[in-house]
Amino acid sequence: MAIKKTASNTKKKAVSKTKKPAAKKPATKKPVKPLAKKKQGIKKGTKFSCEVCGLIISVDEVCGCVETCDILCCSEQMTKKK
Repeated sequence: MAIKKTASNTKKKAVSKTKKPAAKKPATKKPVKPLAKKKQGIKKGTKFSCEVCGLIISVDEVCGCVETCDILCCSEQMTKKK
């Protein structure tokens, strides 16, 4: 028994051509924003003391620096007074 090929069986399915992805644009650098400083408890009125000479100071104005500022006295860093 012979099998006849019909025209519908011999047609190839249309292959859809996929588009190439668009070329990526070079990344533009955004200006760096300073990170929000976590409040470390240094507020107006916070007191620091020197362990060498006993000097006590209080904060009148907060500077808002990104990094922690060191307060020195007698060549040593002052500690928070509780």
